Amino acid sequence: TDAGRKALVASCISTYIKGDLPVDGARGGAGAAAGVFDGVDLDWEWPGSDGAPGNVIRPEDKPNFTKLVREFRTQLDAYGRSLPKRKHYELSAYVPTAPAKIDAGFEVPRIMRDFDFVNLQGYDFHVSGEKTTAQQSALFAKNDFSVDQTVDAWLRRGAPAHKLVVGMPFYGQGWTGVSGGGDGLGQPATGPAPATWAAGSEDYKHLKKLAESGTYTLHRGYRNGHAWLFDGTTLWTYDDPTVLRTKASYVRQHGLGGAMVWSLDGDTPDGELINAIDRGLTRR
Repeated sequence: TDAGRKALVASCISTYIKGDLPVDGARGGAGAAAGVFDGVDLDWEWPGSDGAPGNVIRPEDKPNFTKLVREFRTQLDAYGRSLPKRKHYELSAYVPTAPAKIDAGFEVPRIMRDFDFVNLQGYDFHVSGEKTTAQQSALFAKNDFSVDQTVDAWLRRGAPAHKLVVGMPFYGQGWTGVSGGGDGLGQPATGPAPATWAAGSEDYKHLKKLAESGTYTLHRGYRNGHAWLFDGTTLWTYDDPTVLRTKASYVRQHGLGGAMVWSLDGDTPDGELINAIDRGLTRR
């Protein structure tokens, strides 16, 4: 409802932008966390289509998302203008890859007028729960999801290139029980690969050790811009520094807004992946 949107947005601005925190003894109070955040990012997965299992999906999600974005923009701008030194607070969102999901939930030209940028889902194109191994984050892919495909989908629907930020993974998707031989890609598997925290998903810092162990072979889809490891039984599809430099160069060459990562803790202690993205974006 309109009242619900206004209340939600007002509470977010109060807590995160104004920094008004609940009082807990000597802590908290009005303005206690002021200046911590420079804006708000929306993560609704997904308006009008499947996201997390059990999420409610309704036909009115699409117009309601547009109204929610407009309410955030209106209240953020009003608060920014009320300050002694006017300030612009950023508004962004995490948005999907699949054209069908874009069409189901996003009135693209209208929301893009209010957003400073959107973060495109550039990963999880295929996941370890599927029965067949596949790429999870390719830059290009024929007849499949890819970074280039989702960038094109948003551009075609009216999104400005400079407001499109490409999501890049600092983790991989993995399968075990892979049969069929070859390089392992596109082959049947028995299930998600064992991993440190959750089966089927592993941080780059751990996949790098596998790549250096001598038991896995590193494969590259040079034309498609992705990489994977395969030991004859287990396969991991992931982005390494070579892939990320290529993607960052793509962002620069196409005049896009930048890069976003999920998530920083998957990188090596010396920031191998984030440095690769920086070099690609700045030609260093």
